[in-house]
Amino acid sequence: MTIEEIIGFVSGLDGVLALTPAPGDDWPELSWGDAFFYYSPDGVVPANVQPFATVVTKNYPGDEASRLDRPDTFRVNIHAGKEEFTRRLGRTPREPAETDPGVADTVIAHPVYGTAGWLAVVNPASRTEEATRELLGTAYGLARARYERRAEPGRDYR
Repeated sequence: MTIEEIIGFVSGLDGVLALTPAPGDDWPELSWGDAFFYYSPDGVVPANVQPFATVVTKNYPGDEASRLDRPDTFRVNIHAGKEEFTRRLGRTPREPAETDPGVADTVIAHPVYGTAGWLAVVNPASRTEEATRELLGTAYGLARARYERRAEPGRDYR
């Protein structure tokens, strides 16, 4: 899978806002070239909500274990939730990871946010393309359900 294929797939889901910062945008330079996916039917970046998935093309401070500084290397990060995380990896998010976070084409616990139910795939290809699409669909469904719960009349989230 290419970054463009991932962006196209997720952008095609109803109500998704794909944020792809580039030079000249108001977003920090560090984010340029990456992609951030939100469930946002109004097309506005939601306040106080994390994206349900991202594609990162470089190391971020404190997140260097996947070695994204290698040529042609990127990582898809997916908030799959505890249940799907456990189903995919056979362990809970709080249990320690034993997989090299830089291994390609393998579903792994996110090296920083794994304990919060995030999964990741470095350079998804033939072994993980189907799983990556399924996981992105799961994350989308969770984000949409959270949005809809918050939008229910009479709900107070203070």
